[in-house]
Amino acid sequence: MNHPAELAIHQYLEDATQGETQMSESTIERIGEEIKDALKRQFAGGNKRDNFRYRISNIGRPSCQLWFQKNHPDKGLPKPTTFVMNMMLGDIVEAVFKGLLTEAGMKYQDNTEVELKLDDGTTVTGTYDIVLHDAIDDIKSASDWSYKYKFESFESLKSGDSFGYIGQLAGYAKASGKKVGGWWVVNKANGQFKYVSAANMDLDAEINKIKETIKACRAKRIKTVF
Repeated sequence: MNHPAELAIHQYLEDATQGETQMSESTIERIGEEIKDALKRQFAGGNKRDNFRYRISNIGRPSCQLWFQKNHPDKGLPKPTTFVMNMMLGDIVEAVFKGLLTEAGMKYQDNTEVELKLDDGTTVTGTYDIVLHDAIDDIKSASDWSYKYKFESFESLKSGDSFGYIGQLAGYAKASGKKVGGWWVVNKANGQFKYVSAANMDLDAEINKIKETIKACRAKRIKTVF
């Protein structure tokens, strides 16, 4: 195990399996409210998914990918009909996992919007998931393959980080002034979970990559070699 909270959650889940837990009403209410908010966000309209803007959640992605999203959104592939349901599953996993942390006795700071201010005057906003033990953590739901291989370790994630999870975590840490934590990853196929530490991250290097990505996105043309 890579985080002291893992043992506490496993113990709580073991007790729950034996029918020996009683989730508090306040935790149940909070999980319900978060899922209700997610339903409104994902299904109640007004979510302009194709309106491009820099967000801490996307500035870690490859510069070529972000350049096309910004400059030629019309050339992107349409989102599949499963997209919203997949986003909703992620929201549910996050809400329930936070409830497990609470019931396992883990004190954490809940999601908060922060601003990442860069040297060129650019301000990028985003909302992190949690601060646990004074470090920024993200909660991710993953397919069985991603859980086993992409999130095997920090190094395996870094070798193929097409969604920019490392840059995202770096941006939240820099913006909040907190330590870099890692990722709580939940396997959507079977409910397994684990903690992947980002202790090996070079925060300054990742912030420099973010700066270069934004610079590249402002160029009229993107380089053809990446």
